[in-house]
Amino acid sequence: MQVILHCGVHCTDDDRLLKGLLRNADMLRAEGTAVPGPSRYRTLLSEIVNALDTGTPAPAARDVVLDEILDMPAESTDRVVLCHPDLFSVRRIALAGGRLYRKAESRLAMLRDLFAEDQVELVLGLRDMGSFLPALLAATPHEHLDEVLHGADPTALRWSDLIVRIRAAVPGMPITVWCNEDTPLLWGQILREVAGLPPDRKITGAFDLFGEIVRDEGMRRFRAFLKDNPGVSEDQKRRLMAAFLDKYAIEDALEEELDLPGWDATGLEALSAAYDADLDRIAEIPGVRVLVP
Repeated sequence: MQVILHCGVHCTDDDRLLKGLLRNADMLRAEGTAVPGPSRYRTLLSEIVNALDTGTPAPAARDVVLDEILDMPAESTDRVVLCHPDLFSVRRIALAGGRLYRKAESRLAMLRDLFAEDQVELVLGLRDMGSFLPALLAATPHEHLDEVLHGADPTALRWSDLIVRIRAAVPGMPITVWCNEDTPLLWGQILREVAGLPPDRKITGAFDLFGEIVRDEGMRRFRAFLKDNPGVSEDQKRRLMAAFLDKYAIEDALEEELDLPGWDATGLEALSAAYDADLDRIAEIPGVRVLVP
């Protein structure tokens, strides 16, 4: 069985991936892919990684967990998708110890041991630190950025460091990442990748996020073009989306406000430049796939 773990990161998804997959649950079930509701596993998985902090899973633990999680027989399940944004950490201590998700690799190693007979994969959406940190602050009870940072230097935070740590702890676990900023153009591909579907398979909601950043007229023309040209490839669709975005974009939807307390425009631009360079580094890490438009 393939066990797909979507673990955030925080402030990139708001459960949209889970909701998108649940819209296609019946079709996916017929393909052998289970998308259980979050109430079936989030608390359970959090309790498991906390309990295993000082031990190893019992031999029968995997079957017991699957009985709790799955809403279809395990013997007919080829793939299960589990979305848990707080698996690495709750938001308020995401940077505890001054680094990104300090327990991420140990918790993934525990789940790898739990699902030792399965193929466990990790998928993550990433985000520019200039927008990630203020969004994280807004999502916590904290009032000041320093309380979120826990001593971390924003200029030194790198997603690649987190991924390198994970690769070292669980070297056999494939990792797929994408940029939150690219998600509207990648949404259909992300849904298919996580669900294990081929690139040309139709899936409900593939253009939902694109529709939020394009004016209604543009979306009508885009859908009409696809209807009249059913043989358009996925690469051609993305190029078409980029062209429609140039002409019909909703400007307010594209403008992400960067408001990091104490930082000016020059500092925020430096964070964005570091993010771009970090993505290049991530693309070179063995066992990691970066989805791009």
